[in-house]
Amino acid sequence: MKLLIQISFICLVTFSRVAFSQIDNLTVVAVGEATLEKDKMLFLDPFFLGPVTSGQKSAAEEMVKLFRNDFSFYQKKFFLLEASPNTTSFRPPINYDLWSLKNIRYLGSVSFERNGDNLLANVVIEDIKLRKQIFNNTISTNIINMRQNAHTISDIIYKQIVGKQSIFKSKIVFVSDRNSKGSKTVKEVYMMDYDGKNVVQLTNHGGIAISPSMSQDGSKLIYSLISSSNNKRSHNLYLMDVKTKEAQVISQKEGVNSGAVFLPGGHKIALTLTMSGNAEIYEMDLDSKNLRKITNHFSSDVDPSITHDGNLMTFLSDRSGKAMIYTLDPNGEEKSVKRISFVGQFNATPRFSPDGKEIVFSSWLDKSFDLFRLASDGSGLTRLTKEFGSNEDPTYSNDGEFVAFTSQRIISKVKADQNIYIMDRDGAIIGSITQGFGNCTSPRWYNF
Repeated sequence: MKLLIQISFICLVTFSRVAFSQIDNLTVVAVGEATLEKDKMLFLDPFFLGPVTSGQKSAAEEMVKLFRNDFSFYQKKFFLLEASPNTTSFRPPINYDLWSLKNIRYLGSVSFERNGDNLLANVVIEDIKLRKQIFNNTISTNIINMRQNAHTISDIIYKQIVGKQSIFKSKIVFVSDRNSKGSKTVKEVYMMDYDGKNVVQLTNHGGIAISPSMSQDGSKLIYSLISSSNNKRSHNLYLMDVKTKEAQVISQKEGVNSGAVFLPGGHKIALTLTMSGNAEIYEMDLDSKNLRKITNHFSSDVDPSITHDGNLMTFLSDRSGKAMIYTLDPNGEEKSVKRISFVGQFNATPRFSPDGKEIVFSSWLDKSFDLFRLASDGSGLTRLTKEFGSNEDPTYSNDGEFVAFTSQRIISKVKADQNIYIMDRDGAIIGSITQGFGNCTSPRWYNF
């Protein structure tokens, strides 16, 4: 059974309710009937105040498309409507009565004007029900930073309407084997926008990078690198400055150094070490490199996840004879240990929600991995996936409304396809955000 723990721990092997809507080019299209709980939202096609270049016109259209796409992810809150082509180059005066008859709640419009190499974009949002303008802002943007600016504006509008933070400025860190050549497996760490766009490669070791984790402020990345030299295999832990891409080894103890996550404040981490011959979870001070044991048991303890306040840790252990999920107080050694999962043959990758009230994890059940959610005290077990491939590596979005995860599809006896998908917290699949980018694993969702 300890072999199962090690397999889950080093993330080298991955196995195989909801209606699924395929996303074409990652654009979410409203599907189904609008309900009373959803507010109808319409973004008009862009208006152009004077001539623009073809590239600027395409960028402007992409910006409006991105606004629609952003809000369409929140399918429980908004019902996005298709826009009719504009009949004028100028934005017409708002007619609240007309839009009210169409049951529109939020009406968005963007007018663009050329300003040299840049575009001046005036974004306006009208609350038709309240008969008032709730957002009006003009920004100067260019083609390069159009996506970033659009996500920022979407986030501001969402906060204005909902009163909470959105996912629109968030990023997902993940691992892909797309650089593998022939029999040589190469896995590197990448980062992308939450919708799968703007992919950036972070590591470039030419080896096997696994188990990435980001600091809460998004400035530092920790990950493990499996490499071989002089017929000796090493499994060391690295720390990277995300801005400079400079990385250094921070733990190279005998055995495995992996499964690390940042503790609140970013100056300490929790990691798994096997230097004693058994997998235990330790706290490490990043400055002094001093270690303190968090777990101390003859069974293997791996894969920690910590709440934002640092007062509760969940982890994987085979103390019961099979890999199950436990919690403890990480401020002591073996303090307040409690088993909270009892589903499936064994479990993997437990991850806290941002508020620490829930844990999402995968469980081997019915000959494949599926995702489950439960309260941090072990109550309220909910199955999130079924008959949707083999699903692992769940991670909550920064607002707790969504879960990103990997799903593996068997293509043939010798080939499988593994991509990153997004669902809402209740298991409604929104779609795949990676396609044709190799086998993608270990997503970790962060707000930047």
